[in-house]
Parts: sequence; C-alpha cells; structure tokens
Amino acid sequence: MESNDFWLWLAPVFLLPVFFAMGWFAARVDMRAVLKQAKAVPEGFYKGLDALVEHKSGVAVRALAEVIDQQNEARQNTYELPLTLGKLYRQRGENDKAIALHKQLQTSPDIVGERHDVVTFELGQDFQAAGLVDRAEQIFVGLQKGAMARPAREILLNIYQQDRDWQKAIELAQELNRSDQAYQFEIAQFLCELAQLALYQSDLDTASKHADEALHINRKCTRANMILGDVALKREDFAAAIAAYSAIEKQNYEYLSMVGERLYDAYDGLNKPREGLAVLIGYMQTFPQLDLIGVIYDKSLLLYGEHKAAEMVLELVRRKPDLNGIYRLLGVRASELTPTWRSDLDMMRGVIGQQIQKSVMYRCRHCHFKSQVFFWHCPACNKWETFTPNRIEV
Repeated sequence: MESNDFWLWLAPVFLLPVFFAMGWFAARVDMRAVLKQAKAVPEGFYKGLDALVEHKSGVAVRALAEVIDQQNEARQNTYELPLTLGKLYRQRGENDKAIALHKQLQTSPDIVGERHDVVTFELGQDFQAAGLVDRAEQIFVGLQKGAMARPAREILLNIYQQDRDWQKAIELAQELNRSDQAYQFEIAQFLCELAQLALYQSDLDTASKHADEALHINRKCTRANMILGDVALKREDFAAAIAAYSAIEKQNYEYLSMVGERLYDAYDGLNKPREGLAVLIGYMQTFPQLDLIGVIYDKSLLLYGEHKAAEMVLELVRRKPDLNGIYRLLGVRASELTPTWRSDLDMMRGVIGQQIQKSVMYRCRHCHFKSQVFFWHCPACNKWETFTPNRIEV
C-alpha cells in the first residue's frame, strides 16, 4: 500500500474528534440561545398562563395586562398577547375593556394586512357581545373581501337570524354554501319562517310558494309540509291538507303529533271524522311515543261517547304507559268511582299534573335546553329543528 493511500485511510480517524467537538459546541450555542430566549419571556406571562389553567380568569387578566404594560414601556412590538387579552375581557363580560384594547391595537402602525383583519374581526365580536349589533354588522360587512371573510359571514348569518331578517339570511347562506359545509337545511328553515309570516298575514299564495321552495331545497323539511297543510286547510282544500300532513310520516314520523288535530280536522272537512280518528289511532299504535292521546280521547268522546273513549285511551296507555297517559287515564276513570275515591283520585291527578309541569318538556337534542314551549330554532344554542317534537320526561 502506498503512503498516500495509508494517510487517506487514517484521515477520518484524526478528524472524528474535530467533528465531535464542533457538534458539541453547536449544541451548547443552541442551548444558550434557548435559555436566553426563555429568560426573555416575562414572569407575568407564566403567571397568567398558570391562572388560566386554574380557571382563574381574573388573575390571568391582571397578569397579562402587566406584561403588556411592560412591553409597551420597553417599546416592544406586541400583537398576539393584546389580542388574547381582549378575548379574555370579552369572555368575562368586560366588553368596554375589550373594545378599547382592540381599538388601540387596530390603530398600531405595525398591525397591517391580515393582522389588521384579525383585530377588526375581534373588535366586531366585542361590539356584538356588548349588544351593539349595528356596529358589529357594519364591521363584518367590511371584512367580506379580506382573510376573515368566511368567519365574518358566519357571524353575520347569526346576526340576521337574531334580527329575523330572513331574506338577508337566505342570500348569505347561499354564498356560504360549499361542498364541505352545506347550508340547505338552514335555508329551508329560513324559507319556512317567511312562509309562516305570510300565513299569519293570510297571504296564502306567498306562504305556499316559500314552503314549496323549502321542500325543493330540503325534501325532508317536515315544517314545510305542515305549512302546506295549513294553507290547504285555510283554503278548505281538505284532500290537499291530508296529503301534506300525511307526507310527514315518511319525512320524520315524530312530528305527526304536532299535526294530529289538524289532520283530523281535514278528514272532518271531508265528512270523514271516523276515518280521521282511525288514522290517528293507527299512528299511535305504530309509534307509541307520539303525543296523541289527548286528541284521540277528545275526538272519540265526541264521536262515540264516554265509555268507548275511555276504552280507547286505556288500550293506548297500556301499550306505552307514561305520566301524560296516566294523568289522562285517571281523569277518564274518575266518573266510575265513589265521591270519596274521586276526591283521592283528584288529589293524585294534581300531584301527577305538578310533576308533568316540572319534568315533561320539550328538549333540545344539541344543548339539552328544556322548555314547555316547542321551538323550531333553539334559543340557547341557535340550532334549527333540534327540539324533540314530543314532550319527554327530563
């Protein structure tokens, strides 16, 4: 082996310690930079972070405010921290402080472009939380072309729903429609709101038009068929009313209890009340969870008398006993008892009635908000068609 080749083989051996020393030195330099950067973070920042973990938002707010004051005195550029502090103020209901902080941040010469849009978006939410909806709407409308355009539109949609400006809500929801998040369900409900308003105003043509549009957008919109049935009932087109109400069974049978009496009235308009009652009883036998016992008893009492009405109620309650059914059954049986027993039974019915008022309600399936009144639009979580169409024990 030549001498040159020998030294080529030995070169890596001699250079290995050099490479090791260089790697060790680079690591030391990086660690020093990390430690220096960590020491540069104010102590108040960690205090605020710890307070947030402990759910002590008041302590966190004070700590972060002190850090921002220190940064301002040191003339350090700040963005993320004041933005977060403003959100904390808003979360705590201190909307005036949130507005002031975000306004100050908005006028900073360093806040431009996308950052300016983000701060403006937060300012709009501050105004909305403070109840200054007009100013919030103005801000979100102004963000339609920036980086925050879509989230601004989503909040605008909520504002239009709160203001019951359904036409604007429809137009905006159509703009928001896209493959990964469709708004057909909401648009159908907005159209139903317009249809319901027209129905209240006895504008039957407009009500029918909007309800048809809602069904075209969402074929499973039970509310649209309810409105079409109501329009037909007002026009005394009883066959059309029956067709509209009956279509609900295929869409979502749980909503049949909401049209039970109107469906009977449509059959009665055709001089077929017994057939209408039979349809309701058939629904109840097929779907025991429907709340139709009251309607069935009242109509059967009218058609067949007290004895047969009591028999029908008894049979239906036995299929699925619940508080409502038992309450109705006790009332039916009262006439068969002696005055003494009738007094005791009235007492029991009173207790059950009080319990029904407390525990039998409509409930939102999304946020579990409870109410004695049915809502298409949950007032708590703003979701559509989430209320149970039949009252349940909660």
